[in-house]
Amino acid sequence: MSLAKYNKKRDFTKTREPKGNVDAARLNRFVIQKHAASRLHYDFRLEMAGTLKSWAVPKGFPYKKGEKHLAVEVEDHPVSYIHFEGTIPKGQYGGGTVMVWDLGRYETLSEHPLKDLAAGKLHFVLDGEKLHGEWYLVRLRDEKNWLLARGREDMKPISKKLDDTSAFSGRTMEAIGRTDKVWDSKRSEQTKTISIKRPSSDGGLPSFVEPMKARLAVRPPEGKWIYEIKFDGFRALAFKKGNSTRLLSRNDKDFGKRFPDILEAVQALEADDLILDGEIVALEKEGRSSFQLLQAYDSGQEKPPIIYYVFDLLRLEGKNLQHQPLVERKEHLKSVLGKATGLIRYSASLESNVNKLLQQAQRLGLEGLIGKKTDSLYEPGRRSGAWIKLKLHREQELVIGGFTDPEGSRHHFGSLLIGYYEKNRLLCAGKVGTGFDDASLRSLSARFKSLSASACPFKNLPDKRAGRYGAGITPAEMRRCHWLDPVLVCQIKYSEWTRDGKLRQPVFLGLREDKAAKEVVRETPE
Repeated sequence: MSLAKYNKKRDFTKTREPKGNVDAARLNRFVIQKHAASRLHYDFRLEMAGTLKSWAVPKGFPYKKGEKHLAVEVEDHPVSYIHFEGTIPKGQYGGGTVMVWDLGRYETLSEHPLKDLAAGKLHFVLDGEKLHGEWYLVRLRDEKNWLLARGREDMKPISKKLDDTSAFSGRTMEAIGRTDKVWDSKRSEQTKTISIKRPSSDGGLPSFVEPMKARLAVRPPEGKWIYEIKFDGFRALAFKKGNSTRLLSRNDKDFGKRFPDILEAVQALEADDLILDGEIVALEKEGRSSFQLLQAYDSGQEKPPIIYYVFDLLRLEGKNLQHQPLVERKEHLKSVLGKATGLIRYSASLESNVNKLLQQAQRLGLEGLIGKKTDSLYEPGRRSGAWIKLKLHREQELVIGGFTDPEGSRHHFGSLLIGYYEKNRLLCAGKVGTGFDDASLRSLSARFKSLSASACPFKNLPDKRAGRYGAGITPAEMRRCHWLDPVLVCQIKYSEWTRDGKLRQPVFLGLREDKAAKEVVRETPE
């Protein structure tokens, strides 16, 4: 993919759009930018082969199944354009106001998307802030002209208010046009990408980085690995630049107000410019992390010790460390944290026999171990297999899609109906009716009031029979259920998956405010 056409059309001494550089990362992102140039249109861009493949869509995206809109292919754009929002000066190519209308991830429904694109047909699924579902791009005889068609099923059209709201800043087109804050092409290469919905008063903080993820594994692999304790808490990234500090969840939500002491401890570190990756946990008396205890702290019921265990360092004093081997990043991290024993602690590497480590973790009642290749690079947002998780206790994040009425002495509700996504379909994994106390019953019930839905969100219901363990939801049972918009995510402990895809002996542990519902899939070991 070449950016020569993109660079040739722009005078970078006059426009603050980013200069074109091919990016080797493969994050499968997409962006749609509402562009008030000579004519209002929407620019659709897919991250492919180090650039953004781009089309101008005059009438915007189609929402009705089979509906087709013209999409005109334009020059490839640099990946750094994905968060461009602001004003292109009049007289420059594409002069006018640009809004980040939607952004997120996409998947192609074939193994060779570049070949499909070259052949003139691409089938893809979008998972954005506004758009969800399947679309097609089909090239016409004129090679620049394509048809953008909605597939599978209808989507509810975006409201006028949401159509004029940025997925990046929350501003309207008019508000964006009134400000002179546009892309600053003089920033260093490492700070060009700014995070979604990031306030402008962050004092030049390093950009948000989506955390690297670990794959679930059945057994320890061969090769050179180090192991760390698997904590049961909230994944958190800490950003510091001078006097500015932020503490963010893995999906870019603010944790600073919830954990102000941790935020202050990050500010107190001697390093002036850094990004830390770790886990915020609540410790039991025995020193184990407990997600339920963390939930109790969050609701004000308990005041356990809250610790930020840090296991990776992504940036230090302006230098991006993501392309350095893990063992080198860990050495830098030890020098930053020293022998800290306060609110921020270094998550040490365990390098002895992994089977002995698992036995010891079992005796201590730990959740499991995280394994990492010693030479692994930091791959933002990816679950590449360079990091794995070996679980001793079975837990799974699941989406709440409904509830049943309370019975006996219980108040508020009886059980939660929970599920996970598979190919953009929410599938029911059964019911959970244990693990609640009065406070969690009351608080969940209050949140359900604004999420009431008329239709069942689960695509695999009803079940034909209740099943051996009573986890099935039959037609008769469905008539007694109350449905919810599937936006809340919870943590569930269970004994096993049944053959018909339901959880056996599930126990509710708490809500996961740090994960989007659409990201929840059934974890299967590899």
